[in-house]
Amino acid sequence: MRLLERNDDGKSCLTNNFSDHIPKYAILLHTLGADVEKVNFRDLIDGTGKSKYGYRRVQFCGEQVSSDGLQYF
Repeated sequence: MRLLERNDDGKSCLTNNFSDHIPKYAILLHTLGADVEKVNFRDLIDGTGKSKYGYRRVQFCGEQVSSDGLQYF
């Protein structure tokens, strides 16, 4: 299982695979809008997609997770 992690510097990044111990995490995203504006797995790996509308949603979710006392989403 791979998750997004909210770092101390406020950035979100893709984690390594969790196989044995899966930490507490939140599910906050849902899909809205055109497919070309959605952030996909490849965008996260390549660091592309920051100009997509969906990336703002990822940032918002990271902020929400942090305010809820979690690190992963």
